[in-house]
Amino acid sequence: MKSSRHKARELALRALYQQRLSGSNPNELMEMIKTDPEGKKADAGYFESLIRSIEKNEAELERMLESCLDREMSVVSPIERAILLIGAEELLNNAQIPYRVVLNEAIELAKRYGGTDGHRFVNGVLDKLALSTRSVEVAHWKKVQAERQ
Repeated sequence: MKSSRHKARELALRALYQQRLSGSNPNELMEMIKTDPEGKKADAGYFESLIRSIEKNEAELERMLESCLDREMSVVSPIERAILLIGAEELLNNAQIPYRVVLNEAIELAKRYGGTDGHRFVNGVLDKLALSTRSVEVAHWKKVQAERQ
């Protein structure tokens, strides 16, 4: 069973994708959660927080992501772009969420909604971003993993 936060991320992905394609404004996106059947299963507060924060910080998020990309952000598919924005927002502005959770959630979204190898692309980009924004946490996790082997 998927968590209410996972459902919120799925709805945020759909909302950001819709915004990219149709130019919907953020208030219209907020209505999406009220009308979507999955909305009742989602953490509405987290959905709204993601959408509002991405809207406010989009230029900074894209700048940070572009430093981790091997191509221009403008050529990234709208689905993968939305997933990357959600992941970047969580990495940069939600330190209480472990970076591995952020990456795993983004990979799951990319596997379900993205292109054939989209999950690998998303993982690579967000892993690079995590290295630059949460270096202490990443180093600690890698040390723990090495000790387990």
